[in-house]
Amino acid sequence: MKMDGKTILITGSTDGVGRYVAAKLAAAGAKVLVHGRDRERATALIEEIKRQGHGEAVFYPADLSSLAETRRLGEAVLADHQRLDLLISNAGIGSRSLAGRQTSADGHELRFAVNYLSGFLLAYLLLPLLKASAPSRIVNVASLGQHPLDFDNVMLTKGYDGTRAYAQSKLAQIMFTIDLAGELEGSGVTVNSLHPATYMNTTMVREGGITPISTVEQGGEAILRLAVGEDMSGKTGLFFNGMAQAKANAQAYDAAARKQLRALSLELTGLN
Repeated sequence: MKMDGKTILITGSTDGVGRYVAAKLAAAGAKVLVHGRDRERATALIEEIKRQGHGEAVFYPADLSSLAETRRLGEAVLADHQRLDLLISNAGIGSRSLAGRQTSADGHELRFAVNYLSGFLLAYLLLPLLKASAPSRIVNVASLGQHPLDFDNVMLTKGYDGTRAYAQSKLAQIMFTIDLAGELEGSGVTVNSLHPATYMNTTMVREGGITPISTVEQGGEAILRLAVGEDMSGKTGLFFNGMAQAKANAQAYDAAARKQLRALSLELTGLN
């Protein structure tokens, strides 16, 4: 894995599997744009990367539950960098919701906003840089936990359930992956999504009261394969379960549903 001269943005990279992937890519020579909300954790990762003596890292703080902050993150990356070879949309929040239904800064259901909408907006903001740096890649870190979207109740104002909220946000990511891959055909930018591993030993899993059954390394290696694997060159619009290509929920392959999701997402993010 040689990443010298490559610039990479990984959302949610101050902890868990995002941190693992960031450290690995920096060690291979990449310039890693570290994103998170915790400056202390980010500083610790950047110091670790410096000690490796290869690659570099810069911290970009942003709360992805705010579309305004997401937009500022995208604009800062565009202003600061001449190229972007890889975008890994990894930031997310889990299914456990002790507080019941929560909303984002913009009034959207929180998991839909953080796990899906922020990545949708960020990808479109950064597309000019990704296209200019082609061949380049987008990797959306989704899940096997998927639930079809009810377009009359996307924000789950009726019958809220944290697991369903998480699962529909993850399916939305996969639907977006397929849609964007079609849109970018011939551009040199590929887009794929994956379930990295089941119940990795991460803060999100432990805080959900779940006993981990996979390692961060297992999930990280699956992400790295989609991000930089030579065997993934030119492959786009696919979903993977770990290292194996897999089928997502049937709604992902429903063009009408994807069109509906796209229209809603453009409206909510203010993109035209």
